[in-house]
Amino acid sequence: MARERSALATALNLLDDKRPEARACAGRLLANLPEDKVYHSGHLIGLTGPPGVGKSSLISALVERWRDQRRTVGILAVDPSSPVSGGALLGDRLRMLSSSTDGGVFIRSLACRGEVGGLSAETWPMSLVMLAASDIVLVETVGVGQKEIDVSKLTDTTCFIAQPASGDTIQFLKAGIMEVPHVLIVNKQDVGLAARKTLTELQASLGRNTHNGDWAVPVLSASATQGTGVAEIVEAVESHRQWLLREGALCSRRRSFQAQWIVKRLREDFGRFGIEALGGERRLMEDLITQGGSPFEHYDRLRDDLVARWS
Repeated sequence: MARERSALATALNLLDDKRPEARACAGRLLANLPEDKVYHSGHLIGLTGPPGVGKSSLISALVERWRDQRRTVGILAVDPSSPVSGGALLGDRLRMLSSSTDGGVFIRSLACRGEVGGLSAETWPMSLVMLAASDIVLVETVGVGQKEIDVSKLTDTTCFIAQPASGDTIQFLKAGIMEVPHVLIVNKQDVGLAARKTLTELQASLGRNTHNGDWAVPVLSASATQGTGVAEIVEAVESHRQWLLREGALCSRRRSFQAQWIVKRLREDFGRFGIEALGGERRLMEDLITQGGSPFEHYDRLRDDLVARWS
């Protein structure tokens, strides 16, 4: 809460520790985070897109803009896992793009560890800790292809970054990705005609396929290397946050994110049979959404309930 970098690093390491005693301590830590911070404050932003689109470079440019506004920024960069060690292959790349002497920026890399959806299982609990310590929390997905929609289930505002002249627009439509983001961005604006063509394609496609309610999804272009269009992205994501506040949806979205995270972990460990034994997914979601507190403690309670029934 005092935004001490060493305390934040220790907390994130604790959440990544699978030993039973550390897990219990992590559960208590999450339970004691103030609800006004984790459910009502800050801005949790997800950035996704195909490999090589320039997500990290764009994040660096965005961070510079937010720091000019005197906002503190926490970054969770989810990287591909090494098939040998299981660790993050590119874990230090953002450190090279941000000033290591800037105390207002904290970067944590973590491996996806085989998770489908472009995120790590630790992303949500780590996001809660970062929300308690930062004004803005950025979640960058692993960048492996067209199935990275989990980020939309864990962040307030989802940004999709498209590559000029990649021919991916039709594939995005097929995969349903165009229904996910709240902000669409064509990076590498400086390539010229190809970027303008992709921008036009996305604008035309979005008009037929958006499912974001009353929010009008903006389609923007930017160049991370030249710094153009970055201010417009910052304005767009802030506009979406203000829209969520006006709709009274910020808190309910985050409670839903936590419920989905718990249900997903239970389904992975106990299958559909386990979910049905707890009353079914719909009832489980309804119960969990009304509860705050630690996702670890809620999961452990439900797991112990299932184990007791079958032992």
